Amino acid sequence: MDTVMVAWSGGKDSALALYKVQQEGLAISALLTTVTEHYNRISMHGVRQVLLERQSHVLGIPLEKVFIPPDSSNEVYEARMSAVLGKYAGEGVTTVVFGDVFLEDIRAYRERQLSKMGMNASFPLWKKPSPELAHEFLNLGFKAIITCVDLHALNRSFAGRVYNTQFLSDLPPTVDPCGENGEFHSFVYDGPNFVEPIPCKKGRSVIRDDRFYFRDLIPQDRHR
Repeated sequence: MDTVMVAWSGGKDSALALYKVQQEGLAISALLTTVTEHYNRISMHGVRQVLLERQSHVLGIPLEKVFIPPDSSNEVYEARMSAVLGKYAGEGVTTVVFGDVFLEDIRAYRERQLSKMGMNASFPLWKKPSPELAHEFLNLGFKAIITCVDLHALNRSFAGRVYNTQFLSDLPPTVDPCGENGEFHSFVYDGPNFVEPIPCKKGRSVIRDDRFYFRDLIPQDRHR
């Protein structure tokens, strides 16, 4: 049986991709996540590292964090990622699973980088219609909150909202329901493969690069 690791952003697409490979009975060695140094947050999603670690805990899957500097160059990113992937390839991991849906250039890049390591890329959501994937995610019982929006695509009121049917119906027609073009990012706090929900509350908001509007999530004590 192939042993895989899952590229994990903490968001809905990676969560659905993980669920699908779990349903296939594949052995999963780790969740692979990029964390921005100094901020200690999931890169692009802006979610605190402690919430990422809680996802790993409730999923029962080890977490492998790749730390990159803010405004990392491709060279630094690729070097650090290759070092980690090389370690797992040496331990028998053959495949990395991604939640990409339709961006051909991203898929080609991932396949090219992994081929250098003698590894394969798997895309269980590939070319599925975005509205279909969005509703499958919700129908399975996953729950997510929007942590970041691109202000070039959405207004700031979408940040901090729960990802549900109302959210989908409120999206402008130009925005992909899965946010595949980077219009928004999310944090999954519950799902069918979680042993329990991850309690959190909304915190402060911040704008980065005059474009990306982040809504902080603050972990909460389960007993509150």
